[in-house]
Amino acid sequence: MGRPTDTLSLLKDISNGVFTQVSYQSRDDEGTQSPIETLDRRWGSCRDFAVLLAEAARRLGLGARIVSGYLSDPETSLVGSAGSGSTHAWVEIFIPGAGWIAFDPTNRSVGSGNLIPLAVARNIAQVTPVAGTFLGSNSDLLSMEVVVRVEKASSPNDSFLAQKGRVDIAPV
Repeated sequence: MGRPTDTLSLLKDISNGVFTQVSYQSRDDEGTQSPIETLDRRWGSCRDFAVLLAEAARRLGLGARIVSGYLSDPETSLVGSAGSGSTHAWVEIFIPGAGWIAFDPTNRSVGSGNLIPLAVARNIAQVTPVAGTFLGSNSDLLSMEVVVRVEKASSPNDSFLAQKGRVDIAPV
């Protein structure tokens, strides 16, 4: 504890602390727990993990933003994964000299290899992955299927696709 540490190592340790001290629990209910609620309950969803890590980074004086998108995990081996189209939340923290770095405390990872961002904001309420209202009878069927497919770019102009993946959303 008496040794100095670099910013990236400190943030990795904090993210790992969230992973080891808070249990992941999938939750379909709307909303997000506050960081204090997550710490008191010792469980949370990916969005709760993201909010907790973002607040910890901000307390250190670093810029942090919440990202909502998809977790590309065809093997379903990552926490919070329900296939290749799982909605997911994580944090990007600004490290001077390096820029915005993705931290996924739910999966104890740094970098965006499996993360496909759709929305970024300071507050989790501003990046709700799915929101809306349904008008109809209880016998109406409403469903949606999301498939995340990561493809290699065919030309240098397609480099964004290669880095961020592609999301196809089709009504079922």
